[in-house]
Amino acid sequence: MKKLALHWQILIGMVLGVMFGFGAVQFDGGQEFVTNWVKPFGTTFINSLKLIAVPLIVASLIMGIAGLKDISKLSKMGGRTIGIYVISTILAVSTGLLLVNIIKPGSYVSEQTRNDLTSNYAGDAAQKQADAVSQQNQGPLQALVDLVPENVIGAAGDNANMLQVIFFIIFFGVGLILIPPDKSKPVIDFFDGVNEVVLKMIDIIMLAAPFGVFALLASLVVESPSLDIFKALGMYSLCVLLGLGFLVVVYPLTVRYFTGVSYGDFFRGISPAQLLAFSTSSSAATLPVTMERVTEHLGVDDDVASFVLPVGATINMDGTSLYQGVAAVFIAQALGLGLDFGQQITIVVTATLASIGSAAVPGAGMVMLVIVLQSIGVPPEGLALIFAVDRPLDMCRTIANVTGDATVAMLVAKSVNKISDPDAKNWNDNYPSATT
Repeated sequence: MKKLALHWQILIGMVLGVMFGFGAVQFDGGQEFVTNWVKPFGTTFINSLKLIAVPLIVASLIMGIAGLKDISKLSKMGGRTIGIYVISTILAVSTGLLLVNIIKPGSYVSEQTRNDLTSNYAGDAAQKQADAVSQQNQGPLQALVDLVPENVIGAAGDNANMLQVIFFIIFFGVGLILIPPDKSKPVIDFFDGVNEVVLKMIDIIMLAAPFGVFALLASLVVESPSLDIFKALGMYSLCVLLGLGFLVVVYPLTVRYFTGVSYGDFFRGISPAQLLAFSTSSSAATLPVTMERVTEHLGVDDDVASFVLPVGATINMDGTSLYQGVAAVFIAQALGLGLDFGQQITIVVTATLASIGSAAVPGAGMVMLVIVLQSIGVPPEGLALIFAVDRPLDMCRTIANVTGDATVAMLVAKSVNKISDPDAKNWNDNYPSATT
């Protein structure tokens, strides 16, 4: 018998968890049974995500920065590539925050349900309120002071200080690029090995995801047995899909404006990569197809594509960063934890940097969301609220990631005059009606 794909196992675990939770509340002692004997498995799963967060971002980000050593040779193209990627990621997070603050999906959670949920995280909420009072007495540049750690080991010991860890990693990576290659190679090889080990650990953790989701959803239902959670979840999904849809519409318009390639030609050229991205939920797995479509069917020069697209698969996760922004605010809204403007700016910065360190594999975005949540003081256990719909949304946001990579490749190619004329043979063979 063929083994079910992991995403189907997760969906089944989610459905069974909801059914088990609703069934348990019908019996005396059912809630206590789920709390004492089922919920711990969900908590262990969340802890494993926290466990892997720091090693994942350290290894992935160092490898990503080390891979940019060619910028010394391709400074013009490299600078534009990184600049466009960072700007597009910031715009993606900002789009998500705008939508989630307008739609307010967390407001669909009733007051009673919110009270039930927040009672489970009372300690976290109290700590968050204390931190907010403390921040009111700080100066305007305190955020800059807090960015630089006194001790990186101490910063790495607390996921809430992830910005400090990322600062050190970027500083370390820059130093790695600037030293002679014979000195940096052993260090890069070491972190390459660490990165492979961490990715394998994610694979192992995700094997437990169906059971973790079952436990989390069952405990969520017995602790707040209300259907309004699922109504709020539907609005949250709508928020994410609207944001992703906006990105996928804006990308080809941007390409049309700067390169002259028509809307239809862009989609016909990139659609096979989009479909593969949807089915695999992995930018890395889609990378070979993305490169083939961009070079053979959209006219981007091989030199540009071979530089821009691998970098994009490492640091450009527009769909993922948009989802992290929406998810963080939604969870805070559902738990009744208000986020001020400064905290939402923190989401923009953290989600942008976390997306840079996010591995281009299924499930890594959820790990990075732990970092975003803890950076603003939201209990990471709130992930239970969004697990039910994460897999299909993951498939959709990977489409945005891949489409964004292709868009930036075309923009960079145009800026350095390395994009084929529509009359070139490889273009005419596929799209003879294309116009500039």
